[in-house]
Amino acid sequence: MADTPSNHPLKKTPLNAVGRELGGKMVDFGGWELPVQYSGILDEHEAVRTRVGVFDVSHMGEVTVRGRQASELLQKTTCNDVSKLDNGKAHYTGLLYPTAGFVDDILIYRKSTDDYFIVVNASNTDKDYEWFADCAKGMDVEVRNVSPDYAQLAVQGPEAQKVLQPMTEVDLGAIKYYRFSQGRVLGAPAIVSRTGYTGEDGFEVYLSPEHAPQLMRKLVESGVKPCGLGARDTLRLEAKMALYGNDIDDSTTPIEADLAWIVKFDKGDFMGRDVLEREKSEGPRRKLVGFEMIDRGIARHGYPVVDGSKEIGGVTSGTHSPTLKKSIGLAYLPLDKSAQGSEFTVLIRGKEARARVVPTPFYKRAK
Repeated sequence: MADTPSNHPLKKTPLNAVGRELGGKMVDFGGWELPVQYSGILDEHEAVRTRVGVFDVSHMGEVTVRGRQASELLQKTTCNDVSKLDNGKAHYTGLLYPTAGFVDDILIYRKSTDDYFIVVNASNTDKDYEWFADCAKGMDVEVRNVSPDYAQLAVQGPEAQKVLQPMTEVDLGAIKYYRFSQGRVLGAPAIVSRTGYTGEDGFEVYLSPEHAPQLMRKLVESGVKPCGLGARDTLRLEAKMALYGNDIDDSTTPIEADLAWIVKFDKGDFMGRDVLEREKSEGPRRKLVGFEMIDRGIARHGYPVVDGSKEIGGVTSGTHSPTLKKSIGLAYLPLDKSAQGSEFTVLIRGKEARARVVPTPFYKRAK
């Protein structure tokens, strides 16, 4: 565990004690004490790809946006089209600055016309809440940071539905991908959504902090493998799901980040629209691409991409893929060097190593 000053103790999720009970190896993750692994990253990764695993993701933040102009606020601040959401539906989107850089990447759940539940990245919770509240000034809308009211468990893998169904009255089979239902899980009120950050089928369960430990224990008793941050990272990278602070941040736009599919120009005006329109017509300066290593080695976050002695880009995420048995990663490259099949050079601890741009996602589950 990283050392932290005594006046800044690590924040703990409601499942911290359960994680320790189950043998989780705890680390400092953005100011939170979270398990990086239990039985081992490879073992946990394989469990999620082939069976089912459970992650404590209670460090994630939750914000509610309610009121007559709730959808108007979300249309203005995000790039996806909120008007396309029905009750019980969710979508992935970018919360943007006027520069088109990411404040954060978020999930928006529509409960009703004027009631939205938003899931944000842990380290961005206060910033996101303040940005929404600032943009809501003068509007008939109430923005609240409700993070302390929720714990979150991600049950992921091909057997997720089978193992979770006996614990809830909610008909999980009726919930399609990126939809959600409200009901009871082990008797406690919960939101259950068919979403996740692993590339597998699965559910994310939001419930009150006092009820979360019972659900975690019950899942593990039912044979679900407890999983930590390490496997969460290898799984999400294989599925090419962006990590805020690595692959995207306030200096990257959705088009540069290869997320043009979440930008809906036909919805009207929104933050950063003019920048994104220019990038769409002229092409962005750079693009986030997937690559695999040709030479030995793992290209990790922050390693430079070079052309001779000139630095032309950088690796944002990299790992050894347990599923594909090869070294993969994401990197920003100049647009003219980003075509599939293009080769480039990464400096791995100062040594040149060759890599090749490949199609993404690296892994796609069989439907």
